Amino acid sequence: MAWRLRIEAVLTVETLGDAVSGALGPRLVSLLLYGSAARGTHVRERSDVNTLLICDAVDEELFARLRPVLGRWVGAGHPAPLILTETEWRSSADAFPIEYEDIQEAHRVLAGRDPWPGVTVRRDDVRRQLEQELMGKLVRLRQAYVALPPKQLARAVAGSAGGFFTMLRAALRLAGQTPPADVASLVRAAGALVGFPPDGLAPLVAHATGGQALRQAGNALTAAYLDAVARTAQFVNRLS
Repeated sequence: MAWRLRIEAVLTVETLGDAVSGALGPRLVSLLLYGSAARGTHVRERSDVNTLLICDAVDEELFARLRPVLGRWVGAGHPAPLILTETEWRSSADAFPIEYEDIQEAHRVLAGRDPWPGVTVRRDDVRRQLEQELMGKLVRLRQAYVALPPKQLARAVAGSAGGFFTMLRAALRLAGQTPPADVASLVRAAGALVGFPPDGLAPLVAHATGGQALRQAGNALTAAYLDAVARTAQFVNRLS
């Protein structure tokens, strides 16, 4: 009996949808898997399993229903889902256009219905958010570079890389290109478009794809990373 209970307590991508659907019933609108797990580039112990939960409303009853299920999900080492009401989902494409485009490009409906009909992402919103996000990342990275010792700097660089790869995908889409799914090809394509040498980011790509972990961020990598972010920001700024 103890063995059976232990097995039933483990939630996976394949069982999460049924568990959330059972907990919420008609209150569930959609549960989406997105990011590397949906793109097919997930690396165990390096990548998160990202989910988005859309509900009819958000209130204490919803949280009470979700806690037992999501406690098991988080206990398995996964982040809790992002949670939006259906009204928020339909009215927030202008607030999070990069995220919406990225989710739309690679997602899987785990439970509920397809939430995309009627949702439109505007190019101008993407360009505006992308420029702001890139400049913010550049300023924070420069601040970290001047203040942090190598090991802490490596954690900061590695921790920010996923967001930068999302921005590279957005930049490629703005330029009318289809972003490659794998990180190495993505960085090469973005480097060719924007004008930064992709080889300078090789240690970061290796870390993101399950190769050698980034233990220290040396001057060469940090300089290459800062240059790539700066050049991408300049490229996006020139787009109309």
